[in-house]
Amino acid sequence: MTTEDFRSAAHATADLVSDYLAELPARPVWQPMGDEARQALLDAPLPAEGRPLGELLAAVERDVLPHPMGNGHPRFFGWVNSAPAPAGVLAALAAAAMNPSSAGGDHADVHLERAVVRWIAELVGFPHPAGGGLLTSGTSMATIVCLAAARNRAARRAGHDVRADGVAGLPPLVGYATGETHSCVRKAAELLGLGSRHLRTVATGPDGRLDPAELRAAVERDRAAGLLPFLVVASAGTVGTGAVDEFDPIADLCEEQGLWLHVDGAYGAFGRLDPAIAHRYAGLERADSLALDPHKWLGVPVDCGCALVRDTGELRGTFSLVPSYLRDEAAGALGWFSEYGTEQTRPFRALKVWATIAHRGRTGLARDIARCTALARRLGELVEADEELELLTEVQTSIVAFRHRAPGLDGAGLDTLNRALPVAVQQRGRVFVTGARFDGREMLRACLLNATTTEEDLHLLLAEVKAAARTLLP
Repeated sequence: MTTEDFRSAAHATADLVSDYLAELPARPVWQPMGDEARQALLDAPLPAEGRPLGELLAAVERDVLPHPMGNGHPRFFGWVNSAPAPAGVLAALAAAAMNPSSAGGDHADVHLERAVVRWIAELVGFPHPAGGGLLTSGTSMATIVCLAAARNRAARRAGHDVRADGVAGLPPLVGYATGETHSCVRKAAELLGLGSRHLRTVATGPDGRLDPAELRAAVERDRAAGLLPFLVVASAGTVGTGAVDEFDPIADLCEEQGLWLHVDGAYGAFGRLDPAIAHRYAGLERADSLALDPHKWLGVPVDCGCALVRDTGELRGTFSLVPSYLRDEAAGALGWFSEYGTEQTRPFRALKVWATIAHRGRTGLARDIARCTALARRLGELVEADEELELLTEVQTSIVAFRHRAPGLDGAGLDTLNRALPVAVQQRGRVFVTGARFDGREMLRACLLNATTTEEDLHLLLAEVKAAARTLLP
């Protein structure tokens, strides 16, 4: 392949991607793949001979781009998946061209990662000591990193070296979360040998927030039983309803009891940029660790999470392992990023974060987030004004939890209807919404992360929910 071959294909790729992004709003949000198209991808044979770049690009245009997940569309309200920030899309190409391992060393990606981690911490108001954070694949991995540090500290305080001896011999370490906490916390507890049985589910109030009184009672019961409470996980925006826990009373308890406070801010922590809801995040800065996802509300192309900790020593003490073949006498006091997490070879995530934040600036990001939360509150008002629909809880961030309340159906019938509604809406192709359970009831949850969404899109969402319900009702 010549330089001109690559240049020509790169220009064609830029045109293709630009056209794809420009045409998204006029396309269906999502449609099921046809059997033939799906099978063609599944059965693609291993090529014996190479193909020209132009042919590969034509195949992408024909077989891949027409079948998106849908999250680039302004009427995509599902899960917590954002549209890609254009600056991040371009930076991802440049990062791939460099293709370094960002484990450590004296090259641009390493220094840029330290800068963007500091930027992220500044955006959400979290204390950031040098070396007190790193980019990860997502909050699931960031949670493992943070909870491993919490486990290490708890074991050390109990006179146990968990790195050398494992968790055998320790009293059971107990953590506390709510039923609304993201499932990645349970996965981390299982993976780290803590066991899901020792991850207590603390009751919430009707707003979905952790109840500090119930938390205190649970900790006291476990201490009396000879167990070792060590961790509390609070939420800066739950996935189900967007609820933000009250951090100050939780932090007070954690300081009193010597517990590690971890905040899951995967989706919602960046809501602190919106002056209208910033008060909800009071006390977030008191956490020992925070996990969050630039690839959610900021729109950084997947994958990109971030782990932040108050005590750099706890993170490095948990993961640092430097064999002779990785010694770097010029690394400085902070060492390598690979000493702070589980990854040795690490992709160049920082460039797309840098480009996304630098392109919008703090002001632009705050404006985009504020628009999303305002649209969510407006959607809540539209739901409350509609006799066919029911708002299940206060709109705290940019997730709206609601359901259809068809007359004549009992509780089980309403659950059956609302459980079936998301797929029925998705298959119609005009909007995309997903479901969940909250307070024991099936619901729809609309997550607004796209600042190009309009109020007209909100009206269409509710109209589609009601139209799909009519097709499901007897």
